[in-house]
Amino acid sequence: MIAVHATVDSKLLSFLTLATILVGTVAMIGVGLRAYRPARPLPWYLLCASAVLSGAGAGLRNASERGLHPLDDVCTLLAYFAVGLAALIWLRPRQVRSNYDLLLDSGLIGLGALLASWTFLISPILHNHDTTVNTIVAATYPVLDALLLTLIAHSVATSTRSESSLRFVHVGLIAALLGDLGYSLNTAGAATIGREVMMVPLLAAYAIVGVSALHPTMSGLGAPRRIHPHQSRQRASFIAVALIVASLVPVVGSSLGTVDRVVVSSLFALLLIGVLVRSERAIVRSSRSERRAQYQADHDMLTGLLNRSALLRALNLNSERWAEQPLCLLFIDLDGFKMVNDSYGHAVGDELIANAASRIRRVVLRDDVVARYGGDEFVVLSPLDRQAAATLAERLLGAFVRPFELSAGEIPITASIGIACGSPRSTESTVYDLIRDADSAMYHAKEYSLGYAFHDDARHAPDSVRHMANDPARHGPNESGRRIWRASPRSTSTAV
Repeated sequence: MIAVHATVDSKLLSFLTLATILVGTVAMIGVGLRAYRPARPLPWYLLCASAVLSGAGAGLRNASERGLHPLDDVCTLLAYFAVGLAALIWLRPRQVRSNYDLLLDSGLIGLGALLASWTFLISPILHNHDTTVNTIVAATYPVLDALLLTLIAHSVATSTRSESSLRFVHVGLIAALLGDLGYSLNTAGAATIGREVMMVPLLAAYAIVGVSALHPTMSGLGAPRRIHPHQSRQRASFIAVALIVASLVPVVGSSLGTVDRVVVSSLFALLLIGVLVRSERAIVRSSRSERRAQYQADHDMLTGLLNRSALLRALNLNSERWAEQPLCLLFIDLDGFKMVNDSYGHAVGDELIANAASRIRRVVLRDDVVARYGGDEFVVLSPLDRQAAATLAERLLGAFVRPFELSAGEIPITASIGIACGSPRSTESTVYDLIRDADSAMYHAKEYSLGYAFHDDARHAPDSVRHMANDPARHGPNESGRRIWRASPRSTSTAV
């Protein structure tokens, strides 16, 4: 019917085609509402009313050469109001997350459309009309089209591929904007387009909106939805088109008057300011993403401590701090963690790891390097001498005296610590070498239940150490203290 209407010049045929398509549109929306019963049908009622009002305005406008003013304009303006209200309802977010970028991009697209409308449509309309009322009404349409284009751009930027019905609505509204553009070009005297040709996009818009109501996804049009900023490149391409259109203004600027130049300059300035703000926000967002990616690359996500790769680079990143000081590395391993993991599950095991990391972090100094080396193994790298490292080891063991209160209940866990000391400046020791030595000392401490052990002592320890470990009476004061940490894992005394 639309194709026949475009080829045959007949007012009667135009009226029958318009009436048939409007009735079909209303019927399809009614069928969709009855079949899918959306929880919030108001947008569909508004789209239905908009189609009827817009069709009535077009019919009255085509009834005579000059139209039936002001009835046709009243119907058309009410149709704009209905579709705008429907768009605001379906754009209502359920959760706004960084939505300011979307609003900014949509506003820039609308400013570009308004700038082009003023230059090529509104200004010529203001100069061509005689009466004030007709001039204001004719100039209102391009402004409303620019606002509607802004809403469409924002909706396109926030829609997903699964919202097929909404995409049909977008196509229908864009077709309606093309029809309005033809009327505005005729009014401005910039082009002469036949009545039948101008009606084609409007008739197609009504039919597409009706078809959109027949898709099952129509039930979600009025429901609040989650908005995620995406398709940034597509929005940037729209903004680039707006800037290209703005760059064409100086080409036709010679025919603009003083008022036109003021309006165009103001819109152009707002557009440039918006682009600068968008660029600044993009730079900040990119920098934030880069910092987040760097943090994730250097930290363990479960505990928030440094990971193994960041630990191996610690001395090189802060070489000045470590150069003139003694250096000790403490390798901490949780005793019995595998049993807890197997008995209570990985979730409780992860909970235990996170709590253990928190206790270690509270004991060490703020500037010390603390890392999760892997599994239930932790590393503390600190500028300490041998005596200070022993004190820190005892404080760390004391942090594990109190049982862990987890979701599965109170779980007692102890730890074994191996200590390796060296100096990056005086020797060729690296973090890897210190980890290897401290790991060896940790296994020595775990095997003989010493609590902690230095690598040098473990390397030169005689076979009689095994018997000393089982005979507390033969330990000195310090050794006896270390033994107590291992012998009383369930003690309720306050940790150092």
